[in-house]
Amino acid sequence: MTIVSNFSPKSLSASEYVLALFEPPDNVAILLRHRERHQTLQHITTAETVANPEFQSWLAERNRSGVDVFLGMNPLKDGATNRTKSNIKEIRHVYLDLDENAPASIQAIRDSADVPAPNFVLDTSPGKQQVVWKIEGVDQDQAEALLRSLANQFGGDPAATDSTRVLRMPGFANRKYTLEEDFVVRVRQESDHAYHLRDFTVQEGSPDAPRHVEDAHMPSRAVAPGRKTQSEHDWSYAKRALARGDDPETVIQRIADYRGNEKHSGYARRTVEKAQSELQRQAIPSGQEAVNVLGDGEPSREE
Repeated sequence: MTIVSNFSPKSLSASEYVLALFEPPDNVAILLRHRERHQTLQHITTAETVANPEFQSWLAERNRSGVDVFLGMNPLKDGATNRTKSNIKEIRHVYLDLDENAPASIQAIRDSADVPAPNFVLDTSPGKQQVVWKIEGVDQDQAEALLRSLANQFGGDPAATDSTRVLRMPGFANRKYTLEEDFVVRVRQESDHAYHLRDFTVQEGSPDAPRHVEDAHMPSRAVAPGRKTQSEHDWSYAKRALARGDDPETVIQRIADYRGNEKHSGYARRTVEKAQSELQRQAIPSGQEAVNVLGDGEPSREE
């Protein structure tokens, strides 16, 4: 959907980004993760505090020590001590985590009549991006249904479809990868418009469509060349979650919940069981990359 705007795109610092997302008194979550030490710390404070130069200097020091820096995408209620759905004050943003074919997905978003122009596009690592839209007047169920639809249509990570999600903070190095030079996350603001549900006309895929990558005998939905089917996304997610040490039963429930249909619980279990077998064949330790995720225990695989 095209919305006319005279906004001039611009790059933002971390402080500018925080205050573009939130009002100064909003309570926001900062997540700090040290992958090598398997340590995760969550800090809840106001957006104004996060944007303060002193707090930014503290984050930069932690980042230099090997910590990745993430920011919760929706404000929390007063007095909240964790990032659970019940503690979300209101929905302010929807987003996409594009870790495969990101340039093509970004172009598809820009060319699509089904979604408005993104408010923010983040370069999170080589070839990987995140997209954020500001939104008003939606509840959590509406937002998460929209998140699933966006991920399904544009090839986003299906794990990043919950309202408690944290995404990377710009201005800090991505410590997930060992690169010759640090990759510093960058953000570009492309719109200052706050959208509504009616501005998005993406459609969620049918829950009756076959879902498992190995169900070759069943008819499948047409998929654009170079883009994974949803079954393949499920398979990749299951392997990734199990490899980092997530509980298999939790992974099964996440996949089934994402499908939004009770009959997919059997499919989700088969997917996870086959992913476990595949990991065992590849001799990948089941506890590798395990972290202590604070909040609601949902996947936190931010790029």
